[in-house]
Amino acid sequence: MSSVSYDDFAKLDLRVAKIISIEKIPKKTRIVKGLIDLGNEKRDVIIGGAEFYKPEELVDKLVIVIANLEPKKLSGIESNAMLLAADVDNKPYWLTVTEDIPLGSKIK
Repeated sequence: MSSVSYDDFAKLDLRVAKIISIEKIPKKTRIVKGLIDLGNEKRDVIIGGAEFYKPEELVDKLVIVIANLEPKKLSGIESNAMLLAADVDNKPYWLTVTEDIPLGSKIK
C-alpha cells in the first residue's frame, strides 16, 4: 500500500448523502443510476455492484461520497460523485451513516 500525503487527502471533499432514487440502466446489470441528496443539491451518480443489491435496498440509505471527484461519463450518464464502499470478495459494502445528521455534512 502506498502512502498519500495529508495535503492530498485534505483535497477530498467527503460528505454525507442520501440515496433518494435508483434507476436501472438498459442493458446493464452491474451498474445503476442513482440520485443523491447532498442537502443543498441533488446529483446523479453511477453506482456499481447492482448485481448484489435490489434498488429498494439502497434507497434512503445515508452514505459517504466523494463530492468533488471530477465528473465521469459511464454508459452515457454523467456521474457527479462517488459512493465509498468496502470491497469484500469483489462485493461492495456501502459505507453508511447510522446517526441522524444533516445531509451534506463534511467528513473530516
